[in-house]
Order: sequence, then structure tokens, then C-alpha cells
Amino acid sequence: MHRVPEFDQHGRVLAAGGVILHGGRVCVIHRPRYEDWSLPKGKLDAGEDFQTGALREVWEETGLTATCGDELTPHEYVDRKHRPKLVRWWRMTIDADTPFVVNDEVDERRWVTPGEAEQLLDYEHDRALVREAVGATG
Repeated sequence: MHRVPEFDQHGRVLAAGGVILHGGRVCVIHRPRYEDWSLPKGKLDAGEDFQTGALREVWEETGLTATCGDELTPHEYVDRKHRPKLVRWWRMTIDADTPFVVNDEVDERRWVTPGEAEQLLDYEHDRALVREAVGATG
């Protein structure tokens, strides 16, 4: 199903995602469309708030039902379609670790240590979010 992304009054595409922590590990995903390792995130549906969108995207991309904790630093950038984009992020915990099922957007889900995430993630902003989320746990 193709969704129409939500935009704000500044014309930015609105998106949300999560840094999911469980047992000292972080959940990372591989997106075959972009051939990259990233954190689960996606565009908001029209009328959807950021936290609801973040939880929905985490479930759609990883199969995990999660709970939002602290909000992390948002990220603004220009997307692949040359549109300004705002992504808000949350540190998340999971309610249950469920088996992963390959889907249209993600072909692999891994639980890795923060150090392994540093090596695996393709984008510096994702690595910085993991550092922030792990630091926030104490």
C-alpha cells in the first residue's frame, strides 16, 4: 500500500523512528532497496502524531511491539527526492522479542552491541543516535 507522506507548514516530510534497546543490544535493520544498514523509521501517515508513527514503523519494519522512552535528538536533512525531511526519534524498549519476518522494506533484523552498531550502520546520524540512546540508559 502506497501512503501519502505527512508534511508540515514548512514543507518538510515528517517521519519518526526508534532506537530499540534490549538486553544491552540495539536493533538494526538492512534495507535491500538502499543496500544499507539503518535504524527503523518511516514517514508519518496523514494526521498521525510522531510517537504513533514511530511505533507503527518499528512494528512494520521489525515485527516488534515497542514502548517509547526518552525522545532523542531529531534529524533534519534533504531526502533522496530532494525534499526537506524531519525525523523525530525515541529510545524504545520492546514488550516481546518476536521472530522476524522478511518484508517489503527490510530483509534482515539484527540485535547487535552498540560497538557492532557503530561498525555496521551506514549513516553517522544513526551511529550518533545509538550513542545517545545508550548514554541515556545510564
